[in-house]
Amino acid sequence: MKVLEIKILRGPNYWSVRRTKLIQMKLDLEELEQRPTNHIPGFRERLEKLFPSMYGHRCSVGKPGGFFQRVDEGTWMGHVIEHVALELQTLAGMDTGFGRTRGANEKEGIYYVVFTYLEEDAGVYAAKAAVRIAEALVAGEEYNLDDDIQKLREIREDTRLGPSTGCIVDEAAKRNIPYIRLNKQSLVQLGYGVHQKRIRATIASTTSNIAVDIACDKEETKMLLEAAEIPVPRGTVVRTEVGLDEAIEKFGYPLVIKPIDGNHGKGNTTNITNREQALKAFEAAKAYSRSVIVERFITGFDFRILVINHKFICAALRTPASVIGDGEHTIQWLIDETNKDPRRGYGHEKVLTQITVDGSTMKMLEEKGYSLETVPPKGELVLLKTTANLSTGGTSTDVTDEVHPANIFMCERISKIIGLDICGIDIMATDLRTPVNENGGAILEVNAAPGFRMHIDPAEGLPRNVAEPVIDMLFPKGTEGRIPIIAVTGTNGKTTTTRLTAHIAKSAGKKVGYTTSDGVYIQNHLMMKGDCTGPISSTFVLKDPTVDFAVLECARGGILKSGLAFQNCDVAIVTNVAADHIGLGGIYTVEQMAKVKAVVPETVFPHGYAILNAEDDLVYKMKNDLRCNVALFSMDENNPRIKEHCAGGGLATVYENGFISIMKGTWKIRVMAAKDIPLTYEGKAVHNIANCLPAVLATYLYRDISIDDIRQGLLTFIPGESLTPGRLNFFHFKNYTFLADFAHNPHGLQLLCDFVSKLDYKHKVGVISGTGDRRDEDIRELGEISARHFDEIIIRCDKNLRGRTADEIIALLKEGIENVNPTVPTKVIANENEALEYIYANPVPGALYTIMCDVVAGALDKIRELKDREDNSSPN
Repeated sequence: MKVLEIKILRGPNYWSVRRTKLIQMKLDLEELEQRPTNHIPGFRERLEKLFPSMYGHRCSVGKPGGFFQRVDEGTWMGHVIEHVALELQTLAGMDTGFGRTRGANEKEGIYYVVFTYLEEDAGVYAAKAAVRIAEALVAGEEYNLDDDIQKLREIREDTRLGPSTGCIVDEAAKRNIPYIRLNKQSLVQLGYGVHQKRIRATIASTTSNIAVDIACDKEETKMLLEAAEIPVPRGTVVRTEVGLDEAIEKFGYPLVIKPIDGNHGKGNTTNITNREQALKAFEAAKAYSRSVIVERFITGFDFRILVINHKFICAALRTPASVIGDGEHTIQWLIDETNKDPRRGYGHEKVLTQITVDGSTMKMLEEKGYSLETVPPKGELVLLKTTANLSTGGTSTDVTDEVHPANIFMCERISKIIGLDICGIDIMATDLRTPVNENGGAILEVNAAPGFRMHIDPAEGLPRNVAEPVIDMLFPKGTEGRIPIIAVTGTNGKTTTTRLTAHIAKSAGKKVGYTTSDGVYIQNHLMMKGDCTGPISSTFVLKDPTVDFAVLECARGGILKSGLAFQNCDVAIVTNVAADHIGLGGIYTVEQMAKVKAVVPETVFPHGYAILNAEDDLVYKMKNDLRCNVALFSMDENNPRIKEHCAGGGLATVYENGFISIMKGTWKIRVMAAKDIPLTYEGKAVHNIANCLPAVLATYLYRDISIDDIRQGLLTFIPGESLTPGRLNFFHFKNYTFLADFAHNPHGLQLLCDFVSKLDYKHKVGVISGTGDRRDEDIRELGEISARHFDEIIIRCDKNLRGRTADEIIALLKEGIENVNPTVPTKVIANENEALEYIYANPVPGALYTIMCDVVAGALDKIRELKDREDNSSPN
């Protein structure tokens, strides 16, 4: 078998709109295509022995054991690999279940194996490991599954959001608040555009920087609290051994020594009872900070109070990792038995973390005169860690309901004294049922970025949804942190529709970010150049903190490569579906292409609208699978689909009696005469009239965009290099004219030629090309269309030939020309710049040269250069 490619789908995609996190592996079974599982002796037995838990896979049979039944009946290895990849992740603590295996329609034996993942890197590893496992099972070789499972656990812990960040993100998702992970660590954006907030672990964009600085300086924190009559341990800051000795003499034993700006218990040593221990603790703390705190050790229990938005939320009792002696077994045996608790797992995968033996553990045992082989007396508590962190094997017990009102008041006051809106307060006291200032307890630390795991998954007591008050603080009830999103897809016209829609919104005062096939624009400033119709470009807009309205062009390539960047949009426009890019990315029919385009309207919110072309059968058919409102557009108000739709109270835009009009049921709103819209070139550019229809309707759907705003937008959208680069761009030279357009497929070229046929030029020359990754018939058709409409043809080639030779492309274009009009003068100049130079040197007076642009920016730059040359060479 051979893995041909692996794609990571991160958003709504061709396989599933709802299941957005998918691995798509293209796999060549090679000789195994001829060997289904029932033709491989012992395969079922070996598979079940390695994966007994796979019995729960129902597969298409729909009952436990269903997958094994399929194996017995005979299924192909791609299907097996799909299930193995899912089970591998599940065994590593990432429960996954959705998968699909389908033929790639290229040649026999090539399949797309698709399955869900929780963490990208783990999903990719599972894909590759599943292939290795399948090969071993086929060959009857032994395979060490434990290594793969452990590796997947390590990948998961390295790449996943931590439990604190993760629970906030999950809570946001419940509130329909979108999120974008901004790095590989814990920096996350919640919400889009101007409404976004950020979190890093449990520090929010609302959290005061000064407060975090104070909390990270333990001595400063202690000083502020002491000045506010908050009980804190007596202590001091030292930097030398002399200072340490003075502190010991002043405060006596037992002591706590810790770095002044440490966190997570690093460098902390507690219950120090002699100078030798104090010196070791001093050196340990100095490893993290030049200055060290020495303070009186407060006896009691370790409590953590969580305060969010200056309100008490919950409390937990924390116990360091420990074992209890039974008088019979060694400490190592007791640790191993404790780790067998099913609630303990690797890293953060379960409620509790397994206890590991490290240097700190050995040091604590040595100080007691113990080793791992020591058998402690029955009932003795043997502490294995100096701190009660859950990540080192500690446990937590929820005690929220036991906290005295005075302690609640004190903790809420502490959060305001320090200024932290998400605040963890460490208290050492005999209990929290009585006021801390009465039971001899003290505030040990105030923590910025407090861990939430102890509260959301306590070992004992009620779990607390501590993420909810964080989300309530960042996004008050009734807000979702979203901005309006209009998504535009289709084969042709989508860039112009996107630009016009964005312009209308801008005319209405919106701060618009939009993506197109020639760049990303933030409030009309070009931020990124090139084809920007994929998820990276959409994410760029959604991350921009100045944008309050997004119009996103969503092309086939991005959807197939990694899915959409957003889970939902408010309005989706589908312009049309034509035979372009057929044969690429596993798409071999126009019907399959329609399924790709349909991903966009399928993401529309139930209250939103999908705006569909009523004249396109494949687009119109999409309405049957949508769960949102549907609006239609058509160049014919008498289109039966429009009439039926509007008779039922539906919404549509049509071209009627020379006007672009909105249909609301039986009512009609005439927006503007098409000939008055600059984009239509006095009504001659019929395809641009069609592009106006969905743009008008999409913006009309927003209550704060008026008909006057729409009219103003239509009037001020002046076609040209600035607003519509590569779309009907005219360059008037002294004796001839260039018309540059991005028409790159038969459907687009036909629309362009329809427009050219209405222009009054005595000689029309087409400068045409064919794209190498299109089908033979598509390239041939470009030649046929050109032969019908141009008096003369110049053939040139794209800069990127995309898998073909120039001779192949030229030959196909010539075939098309000869099929229609073998007498039309045809010249071959392979390079685009050379073709433009040839025209400049040999112009036909009064001619229109229509150029199918390859790289729009490059072609326009070259034409401008020629125009400057002509202007500079002309006498004044």
